[in-house]
Amino acid sequence: MRLLHTSDWHLGRTFHGQNLLADQEAVLTALADLAIEHRVDAVLISGDLYDRAVPSPDAVQAASRILSRIGAAGVTVVAIAGNHDSAPRLGAFTDFLAAGGLHLGTTADGVGRPVVVGDPDGDVVVYPVPFLEPDLVRSRWDLPAGSGHQQVLARAMDRVRADLAARPPGTRSIVLAHAFVVGGLAAGSERSIAVGGVEAVSADVFGGIDYVALGHLHRSQVVGERIRYSGSPLPYSFAEAAQSKGVWLVDLAADGAVQATRLALPQIRRMVSVRGRLAEILDTDPDLADAFLSVELTDEDRPVDPMRRLREIFPHTLVATWVGDPAAAAVPPRAGIAAGAGDDDGLVLDFLRDAWGRPPAPDERALVDEALTALRATA
Repeated sequence: MRLLHTSDWHLGRTFHGQNLLADQEAVLTALADLAIEHRVDAVLISGDLYDRAVPSPDAVQAASRILSRIGAAGVTVVAIAGNHDSAPRLGAFTDFLAAGGLHLGTTADGVGRPVVVGDPDGDVVVYPVPFLEPDLVRSRWDLPAGSGHQQVLARAMDRVRADLAARPPGTRSIVLAHAFVVGGLAAGSERSIAVGGVEAVSADVFGGIDYVALGHLHRSQVVGERIRYSGSPLPYSFAEAAQSKGVWLVDLAADGAVQATRLALPQIRRMVSVRGRLAEILDTDPDLADAFLSVELTDEDRPVDPMRRLREIFPHTLVATWVGDPAAAAVPPRAGIAAGAGDDDGLVLDFLRDAWGRPPAPDERALVDEALTALRATA
C-alpha cells in the first residue's frame, strides 16, 4: 500500500498581515498532483487543515478544490482535527463525506474506529486520533484528575489496540495523531498545546503500530523508524526559511515493513532575512523583490520611514526593525564622560547612549551639559 503523509496546511493563515491563501492553494495543488502522479492509495492529513476554528469562506473553498482534486483520482483521504481546527465544524457531514472517500476523525468517541482501506496484500486499518484536549476528555474517559496529554493519548491508543487485537493476525495498522512527541523539534510557528497539561508525550505510546503519521510540528522529521512528522507544506515563520518542505511517500509492505521517501514541494515564495544599513539594502540584489523580507537595520541613527522606502523596491517586505549600529552599541558605559562629571551627568549620558545605540556627539554633549547646568541653577 502506498500512502502520502501530510499535515498542518493551516489554510487561511496570514503572515505578518499578508494573506497566504493563494500561495497555500498553489503548493497544495502541487501536493495533490504528487498523490496522483505516484498513484497513492490514501492521503493522510494529520491535523490543522485550517488555521482557525472558524475558517473564512475562501479557505473552505480552497480546501474543497484541493480535496476534490485528490478524490477525483480515486484516492482515499483520511484527515483528523488539529488544535487549530474546530472539530465539530470540520466533522460536519462526516458520514456523507466518507461515502465519497473523505474520512474525518474529529471526536473522542470515534477513536478506535478505523477507516479500512482495501489492498491486494490485505486490508489496512487507519485509525484517526484527533487532537484531544485533556480538560474535555478526562471525565468522558474516566481519567484521573490532572491527567495530561500523555495519559489521554495513552487511553486513545488503548482503544486503538483493542480494536486491532480483534482483527486477523498480521493486519497492518496506521495511526494519525496530532501531538508534540518527545524527540520532535518545533519549527517556531506552532501554537502551544500546553493548556490542559504538559504537552509532550512519549513516542512509545504508539508501540505496535506499523506507521504513525504525526502532525503539529511544522518541521519535517523522523522521531522513530515508523513515526514521522511531515511538517507544514510551506514555511510559516522566518525561522523556517531554510527548511525543506515536502511530504512523506510511504510504502507499506505486506509484512508491515515501511519504506518512506521524502518528496519536495515547490517553494512558492522565498523568505529572506537581511541585515545592514538601509542604503546598502536598498542597493542589494533586485531578486529579493519577489521574496517575503525581514530586515534588521544597523544604521547609526534610526532611518526615517524605512518600511515605505523598502517596499518601493521590495514590495513584500513584512518586517523592518532598527537594531542600531553594533559597533556603537559596544561602547562601554559612560564612555566620553568628562572627569569630575556628577552622577546626574552620567545617568543622562548613559540613557542617551542606550536609547541611541551610540554615545552623544560633542555638540549633543554640549547641549546636555548646558541643560544640566541650567537645571542646577534653578534648584
